Amino acid sequence: MPVSFTAIDFETANSSAASACSIGLVKVVDGRVVAREHRYIRPPFPHGDFSPWNVRIHGITPDMVERADDWRTHLPFLREFAGDDWLVAHNAGFDMGVIRATSEALGLDVPDFRYVCSLQVARRTYHLDSYRLTSAAAAAGFDDFAHHDALADAEACAAIVVHAAERHDAGDL
Repeated sequence: MPVSFTAIDFETANSSAASACSIGLVKVVDGRVVAREHRYIRPPFPHGDFSPWNVRIHGITPDMVERADDWRTHLPFLREFAGDDWLVAHNAGFDMGVIRATSEALGLDVPDFRYVCSLQVARRTYHLDSYRLTSAAAAAGFDDFAHHDALADAEACAAIVVHAAERHDAGDL
């Protein structure tokens, strides 16, 4: 029986977990991608300075997010998109930390999402020299994607978990 979940990935403007500037979401139902969404996020003050290092990594600039909604709009959308799904992220502690820190920065209640880390799933599934997203995704047959694009990274994460579920004959997370 194939698995269902929502894969998620964030990009941040700087080293602050509260500086979310991009989110990618991929909804998987019965092992198949049924919806994808990418959105830019205007980081909350005072977390909105873009570090040159982060811009070099993901290519997102302040101009790209200046008219974007802030997390107060994106959090309800995330809840609606994911519904009752478990969230799946590669190095999930980072992504769950972004949700927590960005919510706290805006005085929002921090949601209590159930989640699974695809990095941990990959470590239990593959024998690799590296379990970075690009390596684990390649092991799952998902390669040549735009790494550090939030939507592409969420798609890679989804591919890892679907492939691992098939290899382990798992019916749920």
